[in-house]
Amino acid sequence: MTLLVIDDDQVFCLSLADFFSTQEIEVLIAPSAKTGLEFCRTRHIDLVLLDENLPDGEGHRLCPAILNANEETKIIFITAFPSFDHAAKALKAGAHDYLSKPFELEELQLAITRSLRTMELEKARSLEAYRATKDRDQHVLTGDFGDGEKTRNLIRLAAETNSPLLISGETGTGKGVVARAIHFSGLRKEAPFIPTNCAAIPENLIEAELFGAERGAFTGAVASRKGIFELADGGTLFLDEIGAMPLNLQAKLLSVLDDQRIKRLGGSTFIPVNVRIVAATNANLPEMIRRREFREDLYYRISVLNIHLPPLRQRPGDIPALCRQLLNQFGEGRQAVLPEAELDALSRYPWPGNIRELRNVLERSLLLHRQFLRPSELLQATDDAMSPSGGAPSLAPVVASPQPAGLPSLEAVNREHIARVLAQYEGNWTRAARVLGISISTLKRKAREYHLS
Repeated sequence: MTLLVIDDDQVFCLSLADFFSTQEIEVLIAPSAKTGLEFCRTRHIDLVLLDENLPDGEGHRLCPAILNANEETKIIFITAFPSFDHAAKALKAGAHDYLSKPFELEELQLAITRSLRTMELEKARSLEAYRATKDRDQHVLTGDFGDGEKTRNLIRLAAETNSPLLISGETGTGKGVVARAIHFSGLRKEAPFIPTNCAAIPENLIEAELFGAERGAFTGAVASRKGIFELADGGTLFLDEIGAMPLNLQAKLLSVLDDQRIKRLGGSTFIPVNVRIVAATNANLPEMIRRREFREDLYYRISVLNIHLPPLRQRPGDIPALCRQLLNQFGEGRQAVLPEAELDALSRYPWPGNIRELRNVLERSLLLHRQFLRPSELLQATDDAMSPSGGAPSLAPVVASPQPAGLPSLEAVNREHIARVLAQYEGNWTRAARVLGISISTLKRKAREYHLS
């Protein structure tokens, strides 16, 4: 941290420098307003200790210029002639705190601690605002979803209401993206958006995760904590893979939706919540209802609005726009070229993994091919993609059949990619595995298979 002392009292300035010498604080001294302002314009100053009476001006008149140089700088105003008028002028001019001489150094330390705490809170709020803006910018819907404006009209309608919403579709069709787009363009866009995957939470913990728990409610509950319903209060709760929710929890969820209140695990009082539920599933919920695996009353409660996202193989016209959007997201400003022939190949591919697979292929191509992308070389073709009976597709070695001459196999591409990443990180298994998105043990096994040293 950098502390600037603007004061013409040399003894006072040196005593402050000596006091802070044992702390991680760099102390700069300016005997005049001009010198102090020069420091603020040429250095990053975290905190300014500003005297009221300076040889070339009044301290409170300097505050706007200091904040103009860096609006995050905190100013502690000091004067040997305390009065309400001085304090009011200083605070009105932008000072964060006010001290009157003489003061104890511990009192100054306390004022600095308060200023630093305010700076940390402001940074946290700025980071949260940045993340929210990034979320809004990245979750822009692309394409017509294979059915013209029908799905888009439903999405617009969902954004204009607070009714529960069910989004269905195969894995990787963009259900989470649609949920975020609805939230960040809807009535609750300034409130929290809390996503949770019902299939990823152990069954014995999901109730505490959703509704919170009081201290001592179960082994390990050493303190009371809020559940995601309370954290999402006023905003949207996105329940992904809702078909994986246990039946006993489905009944409690239905009660919460009806009463708009929750009771923590081990608690005795009800807590009111105002949460919009957006649920998503890749399962056939009506079929699960027939098998008594999902509650019919909950299904009708969460599907006041129902949006079905077609698989990518049914919307090839969306692929060029999706490619542009994905490359903009992770292209890091690079001018990657995706030729028309490649777009044609991508549009003919059946995409069993939907948009998630498209993203994977484009990102790998960006790493391997740098500027002129050839993602079709990385595709695994299917003899018959996702048959109507729901059977799993069979995989062929390469996108086209027969394989064009000179086109490398998928194994060769994977070997080259892993070798290149390992070389780039000089054999650092941890960093290489993180970049490749696999575990260290998987990376080592692949290295052994491909005879990479």
